[in-house]
Amino acid sequence: MKSPATPPSPCMDETAPGAGEIAALAEEIRAGFPPPFAALAAPVLLRVEELADEGMLRDLGLEDPFDLTGLYDGTPLTERLATDPPLGPDIVWLFRRAILDEWIERGNIGLRDLIANVVVHEFAHHFGWSDADIARVDRWWE
Repeated sequence: MKSPATPPSPCMDETAPGAGEIAALAEEIRAGFPPPFAALAAPVLLRVEELADEGMLRDLGLEDPFDLTGLYDGTPLTERLATDPPLGPDIVWLFRRAILDEWIERGNIGLRDLIANVVVHEFAHHFGWSDADIARVDRWWE
């Protein structure tokens, strides 16, 4: 009897995507948001960096940049008043190396699915959802 083969790691036959490829996937995911979320997400900038910078980590009380795959930076729509001047652009940050590290560590999910989860999670913060709100509908860690 043959023993079962060990499944290959996610990167075995693939080259890790660059920032441009991750940005393109993230834009495809945003383009697929249903109304009215698509219109609300359209003005948000989407940026891909290798890892979160020291200031972002410090603000969140994190030390390891691999603990942060994405970040919403802005004022949630639910906290804005029509008379408030914008403080700056709303930005969804994706951190390429942290995403790739989680993808490899999990080993059981497609990269596109992981990126979709991070993108949707960060845009949910833009729409005004808390982490607790998101956790009630998205049990990602299970």
